[in-house]
This record gives sequence, C-alpha cells and structure tokens, in this order.
Amino acid sequence: MQETKPLTLWQKLSYGLGDFGAAITTNIVSFYLLFFLTNIARLPPTKAGLVLLVGKLWDGINDPIIGLLSDKTRSSLGRRLPWMLYTAVPLGISFFLLWLVPKGGENLLFAYYVLAALLFNTFYTTVNLPYAALTAELTDDYHERTALTGFRFTFSISGSILSLVIALAVFKALSNRSDSCQEALPYTTLGGIIAILCVIATLGCIGGIKQRVEEQARVQGEVRASQISLWEQLKVVFSNVPFLYVIGIYFCCWLALQITASIIPYYVTNWMGLDNANFTQVMLAVQGTALLMLFVWSKLSQRFGKRGVIFMGVPLWLVAQIGLYLLQPGQIVGMYFLAIVAGCGLSTAYLIPWSMVPDVTDLDELNTGERREGIFYAFMVLLQKFGLAVGLFLLGLLLERSGFVRAQPCAPPPIQPASALQAIRLAIAPIPASLLVCTLILTYFYPLTQSLHQTIRLQLQERKQT
Repeated sequence: MQETKPLTLWQKLSYGLGDFGAAITTNIVSFYLLFFLTNIARLPPTKAGLVLLVGKLWDGINDPIIGLLSDKTRSSLGRRLPWMLYTAVPLGISFFLLWLVPKGGENLLFAYYVLAALLFNTFYTTVNLPYAALTAELTDDYHERTALTGFRFTFSISGSILSLVIALAVFKALSNRSDSCQEALPYTTLGGIIAILCVIATLGCIGGIKQRVEEQARVQGEVRASQISLWEQLKVVFSNVPFLYVIGIYFCCWLALQITASIIPYYVTNWMGLDNANFTQVMLAVQGTALLMLFVWSKLSQRFGKRGVIFMGVPLWLVAQIGLYLLQPGQIVGMYFLAIVAGCGLSTAYLIPWSMVPDVTDLDELNTGERREGIFYAFMVLLQKFGLAVGLFLLGLLLERSGFVRAQPCAPPPIQPASALQAIRLAIAPIPASLLVCTLILTYFYPLTQSLHQTIRLQLQERKQT
C-alpha cells in the first residue's frame, strides 16, 4: 500500500471553504428564522417551530438514504463530489425561498414555509453530508483529521461571523424602508446574498480538493462499498458503541447551542431591553471568540486528547449559560463578558465531535471490512439539523404557552408579560445547562482513545498489505 501524502495547506483551505456555505445558511436560519416567522410572516410561535420540525423529520428519512447512495456512487469525481456539484445551485435557491412572504392567510403561509423547509433540508443534505464524509477520505492520520476539522470549522465560524456582519449591514441599509411596513425586505435581501455566497463557496471547495480526491482514490484502491440493505447497515451502525457515544455527545451540545442561538434575539430585546444591533454584536462576540479558540483547542487536543478538550471547554460554556440567567437588565458589560466565555466553550462543540467520527468509521472498517462514511455522517448531519429543528420547535411551543405577544404590522414592539420573560430566561440557561451536563457524562464514558485508534490503524494497514 502506498503511503498517503500529508495534505497541503491549499487543500486544507479548500476543504474548509466547503463548510463556509453550510455555515452561513445554518447560522442565518438559527438566529433569524424563528424571529422572522413569528414577527415578520406572523405565524403563531408553535406553527413557526413546527415548520422547522417537519423539515427535520423528513431529514430522518432522506439523510440515511443519501448517505447510503453517496457510499455507492461511482464517478470520475469520486463518491462525494458529484452530489455537491449538481445540487449546490438548488441549495441556494431553496434557501432564498425561506425568506419570501407570499400573500395569503395563515394556513397558506404555513404550507408554503413547510414546503420551502422540505426543499432546503433536502438540498442541504445532498451538499453537506457528502462534504462531511470527505474528512475520512482525504486523510487517514489521527491528528491530521483533527487539524482538517479545525480548518473546516475555522471557515464555518468565519462564515457565521460574516453572515452576522452582512445581516447587520443589510438591516442598517434597509431600516428606513422596512419602517414603512416593508419589514420583509431586509430578510429577503439577506437571503439572496447568503444564497449566492453559499453556491460560490461550495463550487470553490470542489475545485480545490478535486485533485486530492483523485490521488486518494489511487492510493486506497477500489473502495469496497457495502452491498447489504439500508436496514442492515443501520443495524451495523448502531451496534458501533463508540459511535453511539459520539452522536449523544454531539446532539446534547449542539441542541444546547441551537436553543441558545435561537433565544438570544428575544433575550437581548425583551429581557435586556436592547435593540437588534446589540443582539448581532453579542453573537459576533460569541462567534469571534469561538473562531480564535478553535486553534487553541486543536493544539490542546494533541496533548490532552479529544475527551480532555471537552472536559476543559464545556464547563466554561456551562458557567456562561448560568451567568446569563442571573443577569439583570442594564448589566451590559456582564452580558458581553459572558458571551466571550461562552464562545470559548462552545468552540469545542464545533471541533471535537466531528473529529471523532472518522475514528469511528475506522473501527467499523476493521470490524466489517467495508467503508461506509456516508451512513455514519448521515446521522451526524441529521443530528445537526434535527437539533436545530427541535430547538426551534421547543422554543416556539414554550413562547406560545408562556403568553408571548406577537408583533403587529407597522406597530411598536409589544411589551411582554412576566411569564414570557421568565420563559426566555429558562431557555437561556437551565435547559441548555442540563444538556451540557449530559455532554460531560457521555464524554467521560467515551471508549475510543487515541492509543486504541492507533492500534486500529495499524491493524487496517496490516490487512491491506496482506
């Protein structure tokens, strides 16, 4: 077997660019869509959350199927790149459709947004799932996979930051026009800009890593794809104990992240009494810190391992969430300080779980003799989207049950009752905090250590040489 060459800097940068497009779309959905559906499209909070939940339930069907199909794909561009290439433009169009407000009653609007969400989630899967599975194909090295994941989420968080900067500029530029009851215009404009950037980033990623994909195909030889049914593959995947821990760790910390991201606009405007500009600045503080800490955590993982990094980062995040719950209106400096502390911790949620998945797929190959990255990454992408949907649905339900007052056309923001304010505070700390505690517990019992993975790689190399 030929020795795999280290990835070049250009290849790492190109691969990272692929998550830029996914990040800017996901970030805008996370931070603005629930607010848009309730305050601009004026759907009831429960129906607004249900829009996202329906889309993710559909993902529970299409994610494993697309993962399986990408594993079986054979083309001159490899197994993953054709999916990204042919569905990049449909992804951009479907994202743009989310930010239009068609004329009609509540039921028509609800049906429209459900359809738009179904389209967006489908094309997001066909682009991002094969992209994520490329981590395990581009390199076999334990630490290089962590570094590659670091590049991926450097672009991911940079995209999140840029999307907030673009949103701030768009809202500022169109604020006068939106005051004249054209409230949807800033969101529609933002949707169009983000859609174009998403398509460009995806195509740029493909161009930058195409040569590496072809080289790896020659080094690794013909990849044996599984011939068993989808149901049998699912049974194999869920018999992989380390993977069960990985998806548990990821779902808990990602759901905590999504709940916090979605409630922040309400927390800043309704509890802290500030305007939308302050909300965007808070999120910039969080994302900017998370971006810088990616490099720190990546270095620390080489010394203390992936589990050690979670034990260092998540407690910081936990303390920040509790601090936000205790803050009172007017304590602005404290709010920004806690945003920075939270960014330090949540950076580990981006980096570590995703860098664990390639190690899990190596264990599966050792046990079964087959490579099925697509099906494993299908569940990671599914959890990423399902965590967002569950977070938005639960928040919508919580707000409606608490008596949250929806904004009215061309009217000042309403004054929220005490019950709604308390619901917002519950969503900012106790709920995410309990999920972070679960993350720490699952990490403690995670069985696939660095030394064990090195043993797995040696056994795989010996098998291929015989």
